[in-house]
Amino acid sequence: MTKRLAFREDNRFVIVQFTDVHWRNGDELDQRSRKLMDDILSAEQPNLVVFTGDTIMGLNTDDPIRAFNEAVAVAEDRGIAWALVFGNHDDEGGKSQVLNAELMVLQENSKYGIGSSGPEDVHGIGNFVVELTDNRESDAKVVLYFLDSGAYAPKTIEWDWIRQSQVDWYTKLSKGYKANNGGTPVPSLAFFHIPLPEYEEAWRQNVCYGVKHEDIGCSRINSGLFAAMLENGDMMGTFVGHDHINDFWSEHHGIQLCYGRASGYNTYGREGFPRGARVIRLHLGEPGFESWLRLDDGVVVEQQAEHRTETT
Repeated sequence: MTKRLAFREDNRFVIVQFTDVHWRNGDELDQRSRKLMDDILSAEQPNLVVFTGDTIMGLNTDDPIRAFNEAVAVAEDRGIAWALVFGNHDDEGGKSQVLNAELMVLQENSKYGIGSSGPEDVHGIGNFVVELTDNRESDAKVVLYFLDSGAYAPKTIEWDWIRQSQVDWYTKLSKGYKANNGGTPVPSLAFFHIPLPEYEEAWRQNVCYGVKHEDIGCSRINSGLFAAMLENGDMMGTFVGHDHINDFWSEHHGIQLCYGRASGYNTYGREGFPRGARVIRLHLGEPGFESWLRLDDGVVVEQQAEHRTETT
């Protein structure tokens, strides 16, 4: 059943995106991650928390179920709705391996988690939507799409890709929302872990805002999700993680491609590149969205540094 959340009385809706928390066994570094998330939620008071993959480090976790519950407790304990998609490390093999399907059951059975396993005939675990409504009507004013971008691809491709069944699923839903909205696409956002190949293209071709301190870990296979988004005409922006020391965003053919900001301390980072989160604010009835970073020291970055690729 599709979950619905309502805009606030002031017609705003705020999302905090945590990504790459890499929770392990509740040690000192995990507690630093918890404090960062607590501080950000206290400052931003969001309507929804989204974890965009690698919430736990399955390979180095003694008890993945406990780790998962501890990681999402930052939202659960506060009574904040939360949604989670998987990355490439959540169910990575170890002596205590738990599969993503089992972790998704924890989300489905939690009090405030709003994610679901998704249709059985669609590739992956955790393809679902959340509708944002106003307080007077039940029709969706904004649709949030959550997709499972997989983990490791076969042979030499390295990173997985969003499959055709997922693209078809999104397109079918998008067209349905459009039909119910009098032929006008319903504004949408999408959340997944591994960036699309278009992130790499955007960095090479566009004005970008923020930094790229490591190679973009996108798949070498382009399954056409971005093209479908363009054709459907509803997508305002996409939000990913995966690359811990990249945080840029760029408008690519009218769609904002955004990185989050890595939130976890129990994984790699970069000196002088603080952990944090991306914050997204929507306004009911207004096009687009606002977005900024909030860092571990409380600093808010509203204007990220501009990057232009030099051409010869």
